[in-house]
Amino acid sequence: QVQLVESGGGLVQAGGSLRLSCAASGIRFSINRMGWYRQAPGKQRELVAVIATGSTTNYADSTKGRFTISRDSAKNTVYLQMNSLKPEDTAVYYCYVRSDYNNAYWGQGTQVTVSS
Repeated sequence: QVQLVESGGGLVQAGGSLRLSCAASGIRFSINRMGWYRQAPGKQRELVAVIATGSTTNYADSTKGRFTISRDSAKNTVYLQMNSLKPEDTAVYYCYVRSDYNNAYWGQGTQVTVSS
């Protein structure tokens, strides 16, 4: 059974920091991409950051320079360090994992709220 366990969301003031974690288990094939998406109320889900095999990363323009994605392959865990948070970063953040043969998995989501 595939499980993506997310943690680290919460309430923070603007300018503060949070660190999200997502641990994946039960995935049959090799993981080739892990990342984070977010969805704010009334908006579509959007990419935040992804990291692929070989540590290639891709960030949304709005998060470049403030967020850092990293991965512990041995633990099948992905992290998102979020600094200089802004109220517009408020959203539900979803962990995303893709394995070989294009199998994609999503976490249950963790709320991040940034107060002004």
